Amino acid sequence: MFYSLFKLYFSQEMETRMEVVNTTTESGVNSLPATDGGNEESQASEEKAPVRFGWVTGVMVSCMYIYCKAYSYLFFCLFKSRFSTKLVFISISFFSAVFYDDNLTSASFFGVGCGDCTFSGGAYFMISRSLGPEIGGPIGMVVRDLMQFGVIMVDSINDVRIVGVITVTILLLISLAGMEWESKTQILFFIVLMVSFSNYFVGTFIPSNPEKQAQGIFGYRTEIFVSNLKPDWRGPEGNFFQMFAIFFPSAIGILSGANISGDLKDPATAIPKGTLMAIFWTTFSYLAISVTVGSCVIRDASGNVSDILTGNITDGCVGLGCNLGWNFTECIRSQSCEYGLANNLKVLGQVSGFYYLITAGVFAASLSSALGFLVSAPKVFQCLCRDNLYPYIGFFAKGYGKNDEPLRAYLLCYIIAVAFILIAELNTIAALISNFFLCSYSLINFSCFHASITNSPGWRPSFHYYSKWTALFGAVISVVLMFLFTWWAALVTFCIIFFLFGYVNYNKPKVNWGSSVQAGTYNMALSYSVSLSGVEDHVKNFRPQCLVLTGPPNQRPALVDFVGSFTKHISLMICGDIIMVSHSDSTDSLVKWMNKRRVRSFYTPFTADSLRAGTRHLLQASGLGKLKPNTLVLGFKTNWRDSSPESIEDYINTIYDTFDSNFCLCMLRMMDGLDISDQFDFEADDLSDKGDSDQIKTVFQNDQGKKTIDVYWIADDGGLTLLVPYLLTRRKHWRRSKVRVFIVGDEQNMEEGRNEMIALLKRFRLDFNDVIVMTDSEKRPHVKNLSRFVDSVAPFRLHDEQQDGISVQELRQSAPWKISDKEFEAFRLKSERKVRLNEIIRRNSQHAALVLVSLPVPQSDCPSALYMAWLDTLTCGLHCPAVLIRGNQQNVLTFYCQ
Repeated sequence: MFYSLFKLYFSQEMETRMEVVNTTTESGVNSLPATDGGNEESQASEEKAPVRFGWVTGVMVSCMYIYCKAYSYLFFCLFKSRFSTKLVFISISFFSAVFYDDNLTSASFFGVGCGDCTFSGGAYFMISRSLGPEIGGPIGMVVRDLMQFGVIMVDSINDVRIVGVITVTILLLISLAGMEWESKTQILFFIVLMVSFSNYFVGTFIPSNPEKQAQGIFGYRTEIFVSNLKPDWRGPEGNFFQMFAIFFPSAIGILSGANISGDLKDPATAIPKGTLMAIFWTTFSYLAISVTVGSCVIRDASGNVSDILTGNITDGCVGLGCNLGWNFTECIRSQSCEYGLANNLKVLGQVSGFYYLITAGVFAASLSSALGFLVSAPKVFQCLCRDNLYPYIGFFAKGYGKNDEPLRAYLLCYIIAVAFILIAELNTIAALISNFFLCSYSLINFSCFHASITNSPGWRPSFHYYSKWTALFGAVISVVLMFLFTWWAALVTFCIIFFLFGYVNYNKPKVNWGSSVQAGTYNMALSYSVSLSGVEDHVKNFRPQCLVLTGPPNQRPALVDFVGSFTKHISLMICGDIIMVSHSDSTDSLVKWMNKRRVRSFYTPFTADSLRAGTRHLLQASGLGKLKPNTLVLGFKTNWRDSSPESIEDYINTIYDTFDSNFCLCMLRMMDGLDISDQFDFEADDLSDKGDSDQIKTVFQNDQGKKTIDVYWIADDGGLTLLVPYLLTRRKHWRRSKVRVFIVGDEQNMEEGRNEMIALLKRFRLDFNDVIVMTDSEKRPHVKNLSRFVDSVAPFRLHDEQQDGISVQELRQSAPWKISDKEFEAFRLKSERKVRLNEIIRRNSQHAALVLVSLPVPQSDCPSALYMAWLDTLTCGLHCPAVLIRGNQQNVLTFYCQ
């Protein structure tokens, strides 16, 4: 894991250094050395500079403190298992440590910059910046709980509580005094530990006297070494994985140096060098102690000097002591032996040259471990708090002094440590502790693996000694070990992680750390898009992929919400903005607006001289591969009567181009119009800071209740007119809405036509059973309504019979959008049908939630003004949104057999 840790670290470190260089360059800061005149100021700044540590005191010693606290675990596990099993524990634990370190956690935890640009945050910082806030956030929350390693005692329960609370209080005061005091205290502990360590090895060579032999200590003997190699589980916790779960926390020191990276002089060098050296020396000490004590002490002894054998009589004698001149048979059979490797936790002190130096070493290891966690864990938690991923923890983000000490987090960790000390039984929670660490290790391994397989150009670590496959293996084996240790603790750990992950994923914090998840998403999108290009289209996979001419999306929210209602999570939506007049909204601000509105859409601005030119280019160029729009959605031109003739011509020609491009077409009309730019003043700079309350709510965001969606299916367009309302009814706000289908028919065959339509809908698997046949659609409209239509087009009439000396052709050339008398008469019947259909729609659909009407196909010989009058007439007088819709005649619905 360590090589992977280095890999991640150096990759992020180089990126951070580049950011610092860029920031310095942009701000115009001169990087040349200061002149002599600035010596006084520079000296003053150096006096105020924070304390920085090298690789020995900052990393190696810090890691060794955490490792060396495991001597207590070592004693416990030695008397619970055989020597060979203990060697397996050490081998697996430190293989895991070196494996993780070498193939995973990479000196790299935190992108530590240059100079005074340093970061802290430990595993949280590295994982969150690699996999993103959703994964990093949960890790930050559980790392702070690792302070339960406060003090490890082997006295009575009450003594543990009293002495433990007092000791942790003293350690807290040392932490509050600053990093300098903490460093000096740790050096003192380290010296005591080394003296104790030396004292033990000296004691193994001192010849044993009868008192020591009665306690099972005989010095180096081959038969003792061989005997202790055999497994011999004892007690209720006598199995491999229970004991390994207790011992494994002894191998969790690899993150200790990285956790205080913000206090290191050169983290890039200090973390890998210091951590590897700590692993080497502590592994050596663990193995040395296990081998030596396993060669000198037998498993069971009574401690009674009178049990010495006289002569060579060994009849009935049980145990290895018989061969060494001692008879411990009675206590072995009654399982009452109080001495020996399997029964006495104080055996190392008894073997050593001076007993109390071993006790002092155990205390030094425990206290140094507690102090190390009390310093590093709050820094990790402080980094999490500053990222604002979770609520109500920002209080602990504040730092104090030149080292930015997290004093508030210190106090929190102190409270947590005291709470666990009051439990007074570390083994009770050791399994949960191991699972938290293993979960962190697994995610660190996976961070390295995921960053490697995404092949992002930004993944350029300078530390090359790693393998993505060993990193993946490390991630998997960590999860496996979690369940092998204690399954219930693994489930608790995963529940906590998934809950915190879900919270961050739901809230989507406003952070961008360039995570490998983003790179992986890009790779997947690119790969699937390319593979999809080689697949032929099939009607069953048709989706209305919409190019929506919204302009700035925040100025036409109803149009955005309408299309988003039937495309979200199922198909493509592109908000096209044809820029003819410059507006103040930037692309980033408009994208933020859509994200805040939870709209799944792309935003594509395009500069053009006219609506038609811009739309034509967007129809041709927008999208990628199969992810190209097939449906154009635009708003109805409500002010067409007051617009310039050129703009009307441009609008109608856009519709022509849409059908010529084989696109479907939807046109949305709202009673109050779509454009709200005159009602609200949008400031691009403030968009990203506005809350949800500043989002303009539209009718498409409301629950529609049991209102109806009325579909006036005048012509078969391939099925798009039926597919869109079906997609709408799959949404929560439209789920209770009932779809009514209106078709054209005559009275004689009304029931037959209705049954045929119902059968067709069933074959299409559309649950639309309410079919209404319009038998009066061929009747002439009311005179009042027809007169209103004639008056609406009057300003656009040529009245060529009243023009003297001017030919109709000349009039048409000068005003092609206008309607000649001949054209008006030629299209009179169609005009009356549009007026009559509007009467039917207003009669039946005044209380509908949405009305969809088949869009009449424009004809080349139909003047623009007349066609606009038709569209206006069809949808006028409605209080609900109306959609004029037309497919491109290609089938979008399938039968069962297709």
